[in-house]
Amino acid sequence: MRNLIIVMLCGVMGLAAGGAESDGAGRDIAIRWHASDEGFHDSIAKATMTLTDRHGNQAVREMLIKTLEVQGLDQGDKSLVIFQSPKDVQGTALLSHVHILEPDDQWLFLPALGRIKRISSANRSGAFVGSEFAYEDIAGMEVDKYVYTFLRQESCGDRQCAVVEQVPKYERSGYTRLVVWYDLTDYQPRKIDYYDRKNVLLKTLQFEEYRRHQQRFWRAHRLAMSNHQTGKSTLLEYSSIEFQTGLDADDFERNALQRLR
Repeated sequence: MRNLIIVMLCGVMGLAAGGAESDGAGRDIAIRWHASDEGFHDSIAKATMTLTDRHGNQAVREMLIKTLEVQGLDQGDKSLVIFQSPKDVQGTALLSHVHILEPDDQWLFLPALGRIKRISSANRSGAFVGSEFAYEDIAGMEVDKYVYTFLRQESCGDRQCAVVEQVPKYERSGYTRLVVWYDLTDYQPRKIDYYDRKNVLLKTLQFEEYRRHQQRFWRAHRLAMSNHQTGKSTLLEYSSIEFQTGLDADDFERNALQRLR
């Protein structure tokens, strides 16, 4: 899962989707981002998720996020999100196997029920455990999932950003399009605007407090998602990220959820 919840984005040249085709400039920028993250192999992150409703009431959750890199552009990465507190969500876990044009595989383990629920492709736009992140967001945005159009270049804080429109190729996405601001220094996403199925602005995700790990891998340690239609928001803050921890494919199989019981 390319860096959204550790996050997420990308593209590759010349593939058509329903008659649409990416422009070279937009796809090139997305590819630069993807290439900058290659080789991390696996990671384990500790994070705090703060949910805020329209009245300012907050709920705080602690979570552990494990990620396994899958090399190449034909398949996406694998991830496992495990909630550690509070007690009402403790032990809840989401396992994601990201694909490109086929539906992603996602399973939700619910400890209170003692069972594993498969997330259908029709439900991927639903809220992930009450947050402003959808299941679709958690799975991540891999390269060939989108058709790209370069829109413009403009300032974004103290940097210059390329603004790129990304239209989902896969069926049943909850979004008609995403507009992504990539900085042109490190080729990392700085902001994403999400447009709903009516093509109305739904959410904005801000990436903040970038840090460079192992002198190569950039990670935003603060991700702020705001829902413009409901007034709700979700803040994801990372306290630590470790790389090359020894995780392998067996740690991301469906039966790994059984071991969480």
